[in-house]
Amino acid sequence: QVRLVESGGGLVQPGGSLRLSCSASGTIFSIYPVGWYRQAPGKQRELVAGISTSGSTNYADSVKGRFTISRDNAKNTVDLQMNSLKPEDTAVYYCNANGPFYSGKYQRPGGYWGQGTQVTVSS
Repeated sequence: QVRLVESGGGLVQPGGSLRLSCSASGTIFSIYPVGWYRQAPGKQRELVAGISTSGSTNYADSVKGRFTISRDNAKNTVDLQMNSLKPEDTAVYYCNANGPFYSGKYQRPGGYWGQGTQVTVSS
């Protein structure tokens, strides 16, 4: 049984940084494409960043140049480094796995979700 667990969320001031981590159990994480999604109150869940099994990445326009997705196959994790955070980045962030990655993009969610971690950017 595949289980994803996110960690690293919290409260940070505008301009600050956070690093989210998605840890997988019950599987070798490197065989799955992975996406980080977020959902703000009253808004639809949106893709923030995706990474293929070979390390190709894509980002939402709103986070390009600020966020970096990476995978550590030795640790069985996929991380999201978030810099220069803005209040509009406030959301619950979810890790998702096994969605299709092609044409340079994580196309849609796969069947595995984590429980989410809250990120709040506020002064």
